[in-house]
Amino acid sequence: MSLSRRVLISSILGGAGAATAQSLTQGSVNLGFKADTLPERSECGIGALMPWADSLWAVTYNSHMQGTGYGLGLYRIDENLKSERVHVHNGTHANRLIHKESNQCFIGPYVIDGKGNWKHIPEFDKHRLTSTMRHLTDPANKVYFQTMEGVFGEMDVHDLKPRPLFDLVKQMKLAARPHFKGGFTAQGRVVVANNGFYEYGDDQAGLFEFDGKSWNRLSGKPHMDVAARQDMGAVLFATGWDEASVLFWALVKGKWQRFRLPKASQAFSQAWQTEWMRIREVETEHYLMDIQGMFYELQPIAFQDHIWGVKPICQHLRIIPDYTAFRGLFAVGGNQTTANRDNNAVAGQPQAGLWFGKTDDLWSWGKPAGWGGPWWKSPVSKEVPSDPYLMTGFDKKMLHISTDKVAAFRVEIDFMGTGDWKPYERINTGAEGYARHIFPSGFSAHWVRLTSETDCRATATFFYT
Repeated sequence: MSLSRRVLISSILGGAGAATAQSLTQGSVNLGFKADTLPERSECGIGALMPWADSLWAVTYNSHMQGTGYGLGLYRIDENLKSERVHVHNGTHANRLIHKESNQCFIGPYVIDGKGNWKHIPEFDKHRLTSTMRHLTDPANKVYFQTMEGVFGEMDVHDLKPRPLFDLVKQMKLAARPHFKGGFTAQGRVVVANNGFYEYGDDQAGLFEFDGKSWNRLSGKPHMDVAARQDMGAVLFATGWDEASVLFWALVKGKWQRFRLPKASQAFSQAWQTEWMRIREVETEHYLMDIQGMFYELQPIAFQDHIWGVKPICQHLRIIPDYTAFRGLFAVGGNQTTANRDNNAVAGQPQAGLWFGKTDDLWSWGKPAGWGGPWWKSPVSKEVPSDPYLMTGFDKKMLHISTDKVAAFRVEIDFMGTGDWKPYERINTGAEGYARHIFPSGFSAHWVRLTSETDCRATATFFYT
């Protein structure tokens, strides 16, 4: 298929699910997927995408356990972008991993060999798989798996028999509903994310790490995805958010660094609204990161042990469970408006779209804009700098600060991205407990941070427009 004759393929799939070309447009290539209308309607999100064995593989998912939505399954998309549903599983899965030693692709409750032969793993039918990860002690023969409900286990890649190891809800003493998402293995540890966040003030979500012996809680706030390369320093990135802003973590040589990024939308904050916001390599050795309605370009390497290469690309409203590269195209999964157990009374057909374009198309989406900062009604200690907050890649910039008492703050910038902080301005909130600052047009830096000169309770929010 020539990109000069991009075809809009609207293949609403049922049964074998053959794709049919219906119109020629100047737009991009699209595939449509659907789930059954009867007996019960749920979602039809595209949970995971994997290029493998001369095809692009996709799994669709419903919103809850098996038996709450029908007509979902595993799809194979060939080089002509013709799609075929090869199996029905009626579950909720979004995991994917290539196991290099056995030359197998794990996606959803399936394993696919190097020739495209697939097997269904029925033991996973009553679970919601969210990530598959490399094993710490026997990576040649085993993988780890994680479910949305917090079951963490291992599976032999030869006999495909899952074995639970931990219940992370009990292990980490979580009192609220779990909603585990991404997980990854790098630098001798496994890191998993739980976005189970349902209202402001909730701290029963979390980011957790496992060294093969014990678990450690890094954060109680919601987190989404974890990703790393196996070389180039194996920097491990993790995304999340709290009331104030997006949380962005980087594990560099065994030590965690934490940064903050703007939110482009408030519509991704609650646990159910997030599906699934990934970090993906879609151009060789170049990352894209999607979080809270914003795509970022992300450098997978830490230069001089610091994170420089974070740059906003665009904002969007699309729910993007996964995205990947396929045959020179940029494939973007979706979770379009669906019945979702009839909680949406004007959307009867569970359906979703798979969009094909090119990576550079993202720059034609919504211009980067957003808000956030280091503190939200937070106790702030005297002379303790805030987390670095992203400043580059936006046009107009403004800072608001409110406090419970008169307080002065130093604004510092790291314009090189090396942790070399320079003084920019001193701001006093005064008797009203409020101050604002408009940055000069064109002013920017990699990172900005605030330091209070007194103990106080403060909110600091940057608005980028």
